[in-house]
Amino acid sequence: IAGFLIGPRMVMGLLAGCIGSAAMLAIMMGNAGGAWDNSKKLCEKLQIKKTDVGKACVVGDTVGDPFKDTSGPSLDILLKLMAMVSLLMAPLIDGKDDWELWYVGAIISLLCLIATGVLMYKGILTWKDPLGMAADGGSSASEKQVATLSEPTVTTAPVKAWGNDSGAA
Repeated sequence: IAGFLIGPRMVMGLLAGCIGSAAMLAIMMGNAGGAWDNSKKLCEKLQIKKTDVGKACVVGDTVGDPFKDTSGPSLDILLKLMAMVSLLMAPLIDGKDDWELWYVGAIISLLCLIATGVLMYKGILTWKDPLGMAADGGSSASEKQVATLSEPTVTTAPVKAWGNDSGAA
């Protein structure tokens, strides 16, 4: 959208800024997650798990594992995805001046806003926590529907023995 709305220089600036900031953030998250994970190992080694410091190490491990294992690597994938999409869209904006195809970017932005509005109107895109009311013991109609849909039901059917046409098992 940025390439169509403003131009190729905008895409170059966007990619440069994202690569610089996201790469540093991914490295920081990987290192911080590893440090938090190592702090728990140190607490286990020093046998201070039952103290307040040991409890803090457990909390640090809870935060450190997602940092190290998911958040940092996912930023690397995001950088690659942004670069690939930009490379695929580059021929469409090649040789264009800034603001030359502004109407294409405006149409794409307008379609995205309309789609967002429709999804919000239908209740698909919402700020509500789908599990929030269930934890509080809420009883609105939508939560009851979710609860009844998630409960397993057992149905029985007549059992017919192989080779027996009388229907008795």
